[in-house]
Amino acid sequence: MSITRRQILQMVGVGIAATQVPMASASGIFSKSTLKPPRLKPGDTVGIINPGGAIYHPDDATVFQETLAALGLKTKLGKHLLDRYGHLAGTDAARAADVNAMFNDRGVDAIFALRGGYGCSRLLDRLDYKSITEHPKILMGYSDITSLLLALNAKTGLVTFHGPVGISTWNKFSADFVKRLLFEAQAFSMENPKDMGDNLAQTKNRILTITDGKARGKLLGGNLSVFTAMVGSDYLPKFKDNILFLEEVEEDIYRVDRMMTQLKLAGILDEISGFVFGKCTDCGPGGDYGSLTLEEVLDDHIKPLGIPAWYGSMIGHISDKFTIPLGVNAEIDADKGSITLLEAAVI
Repeated sequence: MSITRRQILQMVGVGIAATQVPMASASGIFSKSTLKPPRLKPGDTVGIINPGGAIYHPDDATVFQETLAALGLKTKLGKHLLDRYGHLAGTDAARAADVNAMFNDRGVDAIFALRGGYGCSRLLDRLDYKSITEHPKILMGYSDITSLLLALNAKTGLVTFHGPVGISTWNKFSADFVKRLLFEAQAFSMENPKDMGDNLAQTKNRILTITDGKARGKLLGGNLSVFTAMVGSDYLPKFKDNILFLEEVEEDIYRVDRMMTQLKLAGILDEISGFVFGKCTDCGPGGDYGSLTLEEVLDDHIKPLGIPAWYGSMIGHISDKFTIPLGVNAEIDADKGSITLLEAAVI
């Protein structure tokens, strides 16, 4: 019987907080000011790692190499990329070694994850944050990679990138945002496409404003269940006066409610200046006696905060996705459903 990511996260819970003090997390000696990585250029080398779940088709790595070659990039595969240890892509030590090695390798210019799955949170106390601070590089992924994105930002100030993994759909929509953000160092606005097709009104990718208005702050967030499992640990950045963005996949609505409740009780929701929920892909009511809708859950938790907020942004387990830089100042407009970067994310 296969084990889902949700079941594993339920077993782990907030156990990260109870692990031994990591070699680099307890000291607080690392710079927490914004640390921007160098931009990508044609001919640069991307290190491909798999810090979470194992891949089932070895050809996934080959396809990803071809995708990056189409962007003018060279690639270097992590030593343990194709390892397997149960559901994981190798042992914790092996996967952490690949992350550390890519940051230390002067021949590697950026680091992209091949897939998510589950397992990144097991690596957080094994990473060399001092070395990462000394060798800042683009790190991109989403879903389970949320753990790495948030931890590296919290411990080093590094701007990290919530964007496609290797097995994502690298279509023109998604690739264009990667190029504008990582290659061209643009500061730009992101809004859902308004293509109506043959319909008389827009039916796809609509947004739902929870509370209107504009808000500014640093963008922070990622996958809801992965993020929630980190609450209480030493690996989350500060959320006060910043913008929280979230997304989810294959969760019953009552579980989304439970996780949002945890964020509320932990005090995180009371601190943020704005809120964006992306897509909750394949999230349904479950098989119980009834269910709130996702919109009702978000209204219950977010509307009382009185902060600009909306639901439906192109963030998450979808084919057409924005790439969101964590740790970069932005302005959101809940009426338009826009995210406007106020600065470049790379140098």
